[in-house]
Amino acid sequence: MNDPVPGVAPSMETGEAFARRIFRLLIILMFALALAVLPALWIRYGAAMALSFVLGSVVSLINFYWLRRTLEAVGDRFQSTGNAPSATAVTARFLLRYVLIAAAAYVILRGTTNSLAGLLAGLSLPVGAILILAVVETFRALRAGL
Repeated sequence: MNDPVPGVAPSMETGEAFARRIFRLLIILMFALALAVLPALWIRYGAAMALSFVLGSVVSLINFYWLRRTLEAVGDRFQSTGNAPSATAVTARFLLRYVLIAAAAYVILRGTTNSLAGLLAGLSLPVGAILILAVVETFRALRAGL
């Protein structure tokens, strides 16, 4: 486990440990949601909808991971040098995520417009994971008496 931090109660997490735990839980929840929703979509709406949901889920997971990496890189660079990274590099990374989403939407729309809903459902995976985790963490804090 983590070494105790002076001045911090043993039951309290440091900000970095909390962020790592939350990120790991969000990734697990996104995978779990995708695996739970996929069979229902396949049965109810067919293969095209289910496959577009998978594509949206993959893009969403990649986007979420890249966003975390970008934020860590900006934070590390700012902490080590005191200067923010170049706006061009940050903007390029930001735009690359949207190019990926646009490419996925283009592939889906070339096949059928009916599958756009599956793509959008997959892209909204982080929203569902964040809502679930917010509820879990709220109950966790209430049980701990905070």
